[in-house]
Amino acid sequence: MNIEELNTIINNGENLKVEFKSWKKAGSKKQRIELAVDELIAFANASGGTLFMGVEDNGEITGCDNYDTQNFIEAIYDKTRPPLFVKAEVLHHEKGDVIALHVDNDGQTYATTDGRCLKRLGKNSKPFYPEEMGSKYTISQNLDFSSKIIMDSSENDIDKLELYKFKERIRMRDPKSTLSDMEDIALLSDLGLAKVDNGVLRLTIAGLLFVGKEQSIKRMLPQAEVVYLHYSEDNPEEYDARLDLTTTIISVIDRLSERIQDKNKIVNVQVGLFRLEVADYPENVFQEALLNALSHRDYNHLGAIYVKHYSDRIVIENPGGFIDGITENNIITHPSAPRNRLIADTLQTLKYVQRAGQGVDIIFREMISMGKPYPTYRDYGDAISLTVYNAIDDKAFIKVVAKEQNRHQKMFSLAELMILRYLTEKKRISISEAENLTQTTRDLTQKSINKLAKYGLIETSGKEYMLTAKMYEAVKSDVEYTKDKSIQYIRAKEMILEYIKNNSQITNEKTRELCGFTKQQARNALDRMRNEGLIQLVGSGRSSKYILVN
Repeated sequence: MNIEELNTIINNGENLKVEFKSWKKAGSKKQRIELAVDELIAFANASGGTLFMGVEDNGEITGCDNYDTQNFIEAIYDKTRPPLFVKAEVLHHEKGDVIALHVDNDGQTYATTDGRCLKRLGKNSKPFYPEEMGSKYTISQNLDFSSKIIMDSSENDIDKLELYKFKERIRMRDPKSTLSDMEDIALLSDLGLAKVDNGVLRLTIAGLLFVGKEQSIKRMLPQAEVVYLHYSEDNPEEYDARLDLTTTIISVIDRLSERIQDKNKIVNVQVGLFRLEVADYPENVFQEALLNALSHRDYNHLGAIYVKHYSDRIVIENPGGFIDGITENNIITHPSAPRNRLIADTLQTLKYVQRAGQGVDIIFREMISMGKPYPTYRDYGDAISLTVYNAIDDKAFIKVVAKEQNRHQKMFSLAELMILRYLTEKKRISISEAENLTQTTRDLTQKSINKLAKYGLIETSGKEYMLTAKMYEAVKSDVEYTKDKSIQYIRAKEMILEYIKNNSQITNEKTRELCGFTKQQARNALDRMRNEGLIQLVGSGRSSKYILVN
């Protein structure tokens, strides 16, 4: 880790995997070791993490002094059971030395030598009680919780009807697959949903959640609950219907999808000779959001997934914060990092998802193309919420997107849709704004802009981009287009006149640099100012320049 990486971590603050502790405020070596032991076992019992000694809670670096790193990590080893191995690194920051202490989650449960056991929840460390420790689970293959073997399980915990439904989904959704023709136990073993342990068939966590009996799920994994709450328009504070589901993932998807679709309203949008039906909540959007929650929730957490159905929105809340560097600002394009890989892979096998990923781009693309508000993610540290809205903000946008996609026989990318939607609301966008909006690189953002310009949907406006006259007519009005273009000229004129007053002259090249114009746009603006009698052209060719009219 270098100093730049340290500064970035500190600027992002404490989270599930990062904790700051003051070296100077601890009165003695003993207190420092006790503080470190508590935080490090909490990390080890959760997702692993790093403790930064010499950093205050507010991120101020106050440094460490008179330290012996080897002695420190040996003391931590001696104070933990089983002994905890810690990786230590000293970072020499200009404000003082920072000691970074890192531990991984290796599947074991750690405690202090005096019997205290802690676990990291969000930004804090909390007591880790025996009923939460999941001692009945053992690790198979890796640290993916959903691939752990449930030692209390057996073949008797398999629901034959759920297994039949599981195979039927494969047969319906992927007719070319031969998995549905396999023997039951062979299928489960092949997919990693069951393992043979000392001659006894055991289910993995994922196996229990896909083919387990309801009473078995309640007994061995009671936190695998999904709670549906419905709120009326008249009283959004108290739910008027509740459904508690502690059953298989397929049954959860079926029952909640049916519940949402029963209450869905349809709005018809006329696009030429065709009528486009826009549902409150498209089925693929709701299913993708629910599958996302089931794949990414933290099953070590005792909380349930909540699906809150209001008159204007659906909120899905699931235990477990963002992992592996994912934030609200990069969630669309960040590489997939499912917390429960085996569950995600099994959903892909069932063709519920096209790939083992987040599916966030699908949710955003569908909602934006249907003229609805952007989905909203919130990270609470130990939980995530996703809100999708049913309102249609812009019917004109729906029509023009459908019309242009049909005309070009091409589906717009999510980045292209986001840029178009932004311009219908904000009128102008710079390349930097587009890059932040689409969460892509500068090169990919420029490619999206170039494609939209090629289709005649946007055009340059100085150093920014705006909708073309054709698009204004479709989503706004030709009057607004003329008005915006006039504002652009007025701003350019003021800058050109100010520049000439200070420098006595200006060239076409300098005008392009000053206003962000193309060569033709600069010539048009300068010719217009000449026609208004404000400036005059002197010289010709490369030596031509513009000066104020006397």
